Amino acid sequence: MYGDPALPPDFVSLPYANPDAPKGGRVVFGNTGAFNSLNPFAPKGSAPWQMRFWGYESLMGRSQDEAFTLYGLLAESIEVPANRTWVEFTLRPEARFSDGSPVTVEDVIWSYETLASEGHVRYRRFGQQIDSITQTGPRSLRITFNQDNRELALIAGLRPILKKSQWDGKDFGEAALDQPPIGSGPYVVQDFEPGRFVTFARNPDYWAQDLPLRRGTNNFDEIRLDYYGDQTVLLEAFKAGEISAIREFNAAKWDKAYDFPAVASGDVVKSTIPNGKPSGMTGLGMNTRRAPLNDWRVREALIQAFNFEYMNDALTGGNQPRITSYFSNSYLAMRPGPAEGKVRDLLAPFAADLLPGTLEGYALPASDGTERNRKNLRRATKLMAEAGWTVVDGVMRNASGAAMELDVLLTPGNLGEGEMRAVVEIYARALERLGITLRADIVDSAQFVERQASFDFNLTFFRRALSLSPGNEQYLYWCSDAAEVERSRNLMGIADPAVDAMIDAMLTSVSQEDFIAATRALDRLLTAGRYVVPIWQYAEGRIAHIKEMRRPERLPISGDGIAFMPEVWWYDEQ
Repeated sequence: MYGDPALPPDFVSLPYANPDAPKGGRVVFGNTGAFNSLNPFAPKGSAPWQMRFWGYESLMGRSQDEAFTLYGLLAESIEVPANRTWVEFTLRPEARFSDGSPVTVEDVIWSYETLASEGHVRYRRFGQQIDSITQTGPRSLRITFNQDNRELALIAGLRPILKKSQWDGKDFGEAALDQPPIGSGPYVVQDFEPGRFVTFARNPDYWAQDLPLRRGTNNFDEIRLDYYGDQTVLLEAFKAGEISAIREFNAAKWDKAYDFPAVASGDVVKSTIPNGKPSGMTGLGMNTRRAPLNDWRVREALIQAFNFEYMNDALTGGNQPRITSYFSNSYLAMRPGPAEGKVRDLLAPFAADLLPGTLEGYALPASDGTERNRKNLRRATKLMAEAGWTVVDGVMRNASGAAMELDVLLTPGNLGEGEMRAVVEIYARALERLGITLRADIVDSAQFVERQASFDFNLTFFRRALSLSPGNEQYLYWCSDAAEVERSRNLMGIADPAVDAMIDAMLTSVSQEDFIAATRALDRLLTAGRYVVPIWQYAEGRIAHIKEMRRPERLPISGDGIAFMPEVWWYDEQ
């Protein structure tokens, strides 16, 4: 996107992969909830989220050390003009699906068209940005875009490629359990039992195993996913030796709950993985489609009432810093104080409609650390009064006399069993002092997914991971067009022309300086929009794993993630 790729044309392997890693071994991971589909690309059903990464490939692949850089995977060469209005890919002649058949231009074009028309909603927008797809040679195709968007050439390289002939006479949109799509990735589904487990086997004839981008990766012979009702049961299964590795997100729990005998004996290893990624956003998302959450003053009052300092000390031992904005912990984050320079210039055309704090500077409230949090509750009461809500006989009511009662949609898997429930319980006690009733609505994972998809909630657990290369996915997360589209990822219903314009500015920037300014402006709009009650951030990953699971000493800049564990790990019986 900007400058040159970091790796030379003759690179041997990714810098954080071990090119000599041995192949072999079996590992077991745990998911919470259930699954009713093995098609991760269909609009219906719930498939194991890891499937997209283990079984399917794109024309290009990432290095986790670089933002906005891709390298050829299914494609052996890529051509783009200076204005990036089109991109042309030439397929590798050796590229194969898991059944041994070649990956063809016809498969690629069909995949783009089908995902855009029948696939999950996350694939739809890209299809709308394509003017034409044409075959230009026996192994090449050109995609021409209808928008000025410099990232589209990269996004085109990241669409999953599926086998066209598998779907002749079949409905791709159905979430079938008996027919996982055929991909070109290193793993295939070997066995499964609905809702209980899925077993993936490494394809010994995987076409790309000696490709530099893949050398030293995908080393386990078998990966099994077991499903558990909640995180507590999953942790107990790990302690019992039924699971090979587990990620822990709570710092206090990491210190206290992982002192079982296998850790003391060295049979289980605790690995901490730092990262340089943005914090992303984790917390309680507010549905602005519904009153009273469509009033920013009510949302700010709810944020004021959230006693982070007390809660963080009680639940994490005070070890996890608060998220201060969507891109905090990175150079893409908004700067403190008033907007300046290019950031201010980008926001200026929308100044009349910007919420307070956007231009002047916005920071989350801090409490004195005590449970009472009196100062911030007084601010919250004042804001509620400005919004037309007053306390009558201990109950917050509007001018019509209706009491303010809010539900929080949760499922047991949210940040571990009991953790988000504990957050909501403490929060509910604080809101009770304002005369507001807050109830936890805890449902199973299937109901949770469906109710989020239909925006059937007041508040809900919200987690959005963000990278150092934010781009087109920002439209899915925040743009106005997605606000009322069911199953879109714009959970809060953000519909702000300024937000849309900042995403446009990000994607049309020709210099890194302009891109950073646009991202910082977007960060201001989202943070000052008061759409989420933020909790703590995860500046490092925590993985507990059996001693036989090994990893390279050199870590990727992006830290832990699906492209780190299990991708570059291996099994060592010794």
